[in-house]
Amino acid sequence: MTDRFAPPPATGCRNTPVLKERGQHEVFCGLTGIVWLHRKMQDAFFLVVGSRTCAHLLQSAAGVMIFAEPRFATAILEETDLAGLADAQEELDRVVHELLARRPDIRQLFLVGSCPSEVIKLDLAKAAERLSAAHAPRVRVLNYSGSGIETTFTQGEDACLAAMVPVLPKTEARELLLVGALPDVVEEQALSLLDAIGVGPVRVLPAQTKDSEYGIGPNTVFALTQPFLGDTHAELTRRGARHIPAPMPFGEEGTTRFLEAIAAEFGIGPEVVARVTESPRARAREAVRKVAEPLWGKRVFFFPDSQLEIPLARFLARECGMEPVEVGTPFLHREIMGPELDLLPEGPRLSEGQDVDKQLARVREDRPDLTVCGLGLANPLEAEGLATKWAIELVFTPVHFYEQAADLASLFARPLRRSRALAFEEADT
Repeated sequence: MTDRFAPPPATGCRNTPVLKERGQHEVFCGLTGIVWLHRKMQDAFFLVVGSRTCAHLLQSAAGVMIFAEPRFATAILEETDLAGLADAQEELDRVVHELLARRPDIRQLFLVGSCPSEVIKLDLAKAAERLSAAHAPRVRVLNYSGSGIETTFTQGEDACLAAMVPVLPKTEARELLLVGALPDVVEEQALSLLDAIGVGPVRVLPAQTKDSEYGIGPNTVFALTQPFLGDTHAELTRRGARHIPAPMPFGEEGTTRFLEAIAAEFGIGPEVVARVTESPRARAREAVRKVAEPLWGKRVFFFPDSQLEIPLARFLARECGMEPVEVGTPFLHREIMGPELDLLPEGPRLSEGQDVDKQLARVREDRPDLTVCGLGLANPLEAEGLATKWAIELVFTPVHFYEQAADLASLFARPLRRSRALAFEEADT
């Protein structure tokens, strides 16, 4: 384990050549982001304009019980819509008017594009503008694409947050914006730490309700809590806000460096951060030490999937003693990932994009101890004797900041413990 107070490595991976992969994709639908976003934004509703397959995906992924009234639904595109025999815009207006009449609690309505709506070139931006004017000021209607066509499933959140930024009011106030949907308990920890350090006022995107929103302006600084928010980063920058480069708050080290970067922006020294975080840092280090034993000295291979890959590889290498063999990511945003690349020890291949056949060939040649990949690749690789970790679980599980550091390490340790147990059972028989 790298000591937290040791200086960064003299040479990280910022200048490592990146292998550009452009081939067959194995991606999970961007509509999946609705599963966590609809829980986060309490007055929002997500209306997917898509097919019955879209509806089945969301129902299955969210696990909504039949007696619950969720805050998402699918406006089904029928055969007449797809064939251009019906006025899809007129039908969409009807569905939205009926929905808003039945659900007066909705203050924000997102029209979410899907593969079918994009294939027939349905203009949801035009629809959102028209419907927002019709239902203002009670309801704000926005649109974004959650299509699974050559996107990753985390891009759904990025597209949603990016759609919200242009409509936020302008402000001259000096404020910190934390960007990225976090579970409530994790968000509360982050806000409590920042308050204790003396940083404020702090806003969050997405806010829980439309009424609790804020402005954006030239005195706004923002820190990303998720590495996949490239479009949101661009929209905030366009509004005049300034990004605070920092590692993602994964593990004890990442969280401390994240807080130090924010504190420095507000003129607060690292000694204040060290004093405030002494206890949670110690708890995180000890908790990770207890669960990371199966990871020490093991080799890990990341398929491109969620855009969490580089921060996770840094955490596993520096705090859990693993050796990253290849770190693949769907998109490598240099400005966002720069602090992570500086900390990631030299050695692994870096790849951007996807070419499944080539990556499968490399993982079979490397034979890593653990492979992090999508659900579609996990079972075939397990059948070949490779231990795997589902990448999607790393998005659905609370893994940010100090109190979740051990949970993050456990997600990787569990499949190795399982493999070891199975090997013992086979040896006994």
